Amino acid sequence: MWKDPVVTETRSLREQYANQFGHNTDAIFQDILQRQAASGKKLVSFQRRAPVLSQVDKN
Repeated sequence: MWKDPVVTETRSLREQYANQFGHNTDAIFQDILQRQAASGKKLVSFQRRAPVLSQVDKN
């Protein structure tokens, strides 16, 4: 079976990153939030939109 080298590398890097935090998802999330804050980039946040309700035809 053919293996995509990009996918293989991405999975390897993901595994290395998760190993740094003992696969603790809370710790990984906190690291991501810290990196985000430290980046200095403007993050975009959109307001929640009300769902669009459509009428159901009852024929």
